Amino acid sequence: MRIATWNINSIRSRIDRVEGFLQRHDVDVLAMQETKARDDQFPMDRLRALGYEVALHGVNQWNGVAIASRVGIEDVQRGFTDMPEYGEPLATEARALGATCAGVQVWSLYVPNGRALGNPHLDYKLDWLARLRVAAQGWLAADPDAQIALTGDWNIAPEDDDVWDMEVFAHSTHVSPPERAAFREIVDAGFTDVVRPHAPGPGVYTYWDYTRLSFPKRRGMRIDFALCSPALAGRVTGALIDRAERKGKGASDHAPVIVDLSDQ
Repeated sequence: MRIATWNINSIRSRIDRVEGFLQRHDVDVLAMQETKARDDQFPMDRLRALGYEVALHGVNQWNGVAIASRVGIEDVQRGFTDMPEYGEPLATEARALGATCAGVQVWSLYVPNGRALGNPHLDYKLDWLARLRVAAQGWLAADPDAQIALTGDWNIAPEDDDVWDMEVFAHSTHVSPPERAAFREIVDAGFTDVVRPHAPGPGVYTYWDYTRLSFPKRRGMRIDFALCSPALAGRVTGALIDRAERKGKGASDHAPVIVDLSDQ
């Protein structure tokens, strides 16, 4: 089975690219982030025509997550247990969606950005990650053999090699010690970054800002990950980052991340 994760930065703007990506890479399950569409605005018919079922969670033009699967979708969960709220009034944002696809519990996660050091949104981000860790630990405690993929845009570069220049990011979010510690705690809870061994750095990124010619100048960040439970990590046979998908007119600012799994 082949699963992928991709921050598409607007499904309505990039449905053509999504269709092409699914067909070109023969993807079975695609977790999407930053869909930027309410459920009633999502181009569901386009993906159904390709043989995919789709689970959605989108409430406005911000955030939004979705999972498209051609191997079935069951047990859809909008958000994880005790996921924090944000805003005035407080509300649960469309940042987490889980579904079981061919026995694999796939999560599409769009971790809050954090915005800036000292910003209240960074506190929200750290709380969000802490509660995700508790939830994920609970899933493994309930079933140590559970096959779980925590995929998505984590908005964290956990290693220095994951940014093009650490001096540029020295006083920024994404690389701060608390954010990196939050990411590491999820890894320590039993979840493995299954892509890095197959696509090692430095200079291997998943995101490039639209400004200042960041992509052609290779000024990127690795912030999109697939963290897998022990049982699922043991099935991984390969992984890649489709950097080519960042090229050309109308590209997302993120590249898709792809993971190949052996049969059970």
